[in-house]
Amino acid sequence: MREITPQLRELLRTGTPFALATVVGVHGSAPRGPGAAMAVAADGRVVGSVSGGCVEGALYEAATEVLANGEARTETYGISDGDAFAVGLTCGGTLEVLIRPYGTQPRGGSAPTPGLLDLLDAVERGEPVAVATVTAGSAPLGAQLVIRTETGAGTGTAGTGIDGGSADGSLGHPWLDRAVADDARGLLAQGTPAVRRHYGARGQRRMDDVAVFIQAFRPPARMLVFGAIDYAAATARMGAFLGYRVTVCDARPAFATPERFPAADEVVRAWPHDYLARTVVDGRTVVCVLTHDPKFDIPLLLAALRTPAGYLGVMGSRRTHEDRLARLREEGVGEADLARLASPIGLDLGARTPEETAVSIAAEIIATRWGGTGRRLSELSGGIHRDLTAPKVEA
Repeated sequence: MREITPQLRELLRTGTPFALATVVGVHGSAPRGPGAAMAVAADGRVVGSVSGGCVEGALYEAATEVLANGEARTETYGISDGDAFAVGLTCGGTLEVLIRPYGTQPRGGSAPTPGLLDLLDAVERGEPVAVATVTAGSAPLGAQLVIRTETGAGTGTAGTGIDGGSADGSLGHPWLDRAVADDARGLLAQGTPAVRRHYGARGQRRMDDVAVFIQAFRPPARMLVFGAIDYAAATARMGAFLGYRVTVCDARPAFATPERFPAADEVVRAWPHDYLARTVVDGRTVVCVLTHDPKFDIPLLLAALRTPAGYLGVMGSRRTHEDRLARLREEGVGEADLARLASPIGLDLGARTPEETAVSIAAEIIATRWGGTGRRLSELSGGIHRDLTAPKVEA
């Protein structure tokens, strides 16, 4: 949903009713994972996508019906009966999609839900926030609970019994709100979506299980690019395209200017190791060292190897790499830490230009994050799409 936030805000601002279709389950191979969203407005506009175009036509019709009757519903799309021309995913997978109306009078006994605009505001501010939605079971279909951590904003909801943060809305039962809030906090730490099933009692009656889709939103992962060179400019553009918050850092004032790096969120003039020591680095952070100058590289890499960064890529020839390893060993760096370095940086694509090199760097980052091989798909067998909810490096 994050990618269509501006369009959703515009629909809300103009008071245009719309149906929001969200992928809440994926089975087999599918082009997009849980959380992918598409909105169909009452005036016919469509924003977003839930597949590679395989099911959008059928989903448009279903969303139009949801807008007309105001009732949330689920749909399942996939290949059936071997009919390649039937509605479904040509890659052979199955999508479970929840379609929920906004801006219409809800029907079907839905529980109160929090405002979508408040959720979008929190996402745009970069606050850690999760939205939990009932997708099946005895709780009202489409009921939502928005959970914020202690560091997030929010007014909270009286009587929810939520500890360690605040919650708005309800899934229809206090015990379910408490249980799902616990799940959501764990998923926020991981930054991954998931479906959770819960059982509970209501009075003396045992309830059926309830399926809840939890989508966790976190601030964008960071890409730290060190070395204000032309390769850094191309890498910054690629990082921004992939959704990273990009910082370019260089100690040379003449080179580290915002004008040279328009795609970067910030340009910092500082010695790289000094900046890295004072900035926030977590398991999602990508570090690209493009300076290939020992007076910058060695202090920076010593600092970087003390962080939990998920990717440490270093530019340079193989000879430069061997010299760099020798210098780091002299500084007492062990082999396990040296093995964390992706050096020379990037995959073997035969890249020559800064833009091509940036693509090779991005390809290696993606492969590292999701456990890809980096090989040509035509040389491999089995499923093309990996499990999008279980990244190798924290997402």
